Amino acid sequence: MNTDLLQAAARLVAEEGLDYDRAKRRAAEALGLDARRTPMPSHEQLEDAVREHLALFQADTQPAELAALRDVALAVMARLQAFAPHLRGAVWRGTATRLSPVVIDLYVDDPKAPELALLNAGVAFDSDGGDARDGRGAVLTLAEPCRALGEAATVHLVVNAMNDLRGALKPDSRGRSWRGSVQAVRALQAVQAQGPG
Repeated sequence: MNTDLLQAAARLVAEEGLDYDRAKRRAAEALGLDARRTPMPSHEQLEDAVREHLALFQADTQPAELAALRDVALAVMARLQAFAPHLRGAVWRGTATRLSPVVIDLYVDDPKAPELALLNAGVAFDSDGGDARDGRGAVLTLAEPCRALGEAATVHLVVNAMNDLRGALKPDSRGRSWRGSVQAVRALQAVQAQGPG
């Protein structure tokens, strides 16, 4: 494995808030490597490298930023409980910084239902419209106020078919879920609030 690529990608995730796939591609390009032909680290390997980077360079700020973003996620998930919300990404996995978006998967029978719920609640959002050709639902993006960070957090709501929920809960190679329900996020917040020890 190319450790320079791994460390560069980890820095992009931690310091610029990039998702793992984009960080790997940008790191490869920055190192003059062909992203299509270069063996890329797994998401788990990159996540380990991000954790190391955070421990070295952001240990004094990252835990509070993570807790603030998880609070944002819980507030949004509570409002959208009818759509089986599940948090994923860096906020769920514990590697988020203030630059990380909050990514919440919604599972629905009617793909327009989340948009209607947001409209009825008076919530402003943008929609990418999804892609019916590949079965991908819309991604709804909104700015959610976050008092703890002193700025709005970016929230991406990814609309999925209800049938996709079971497969989405499969664990990674280490047995840890890639997504978590409201109850699971609350449990993580409780553990973090207790602190080390």
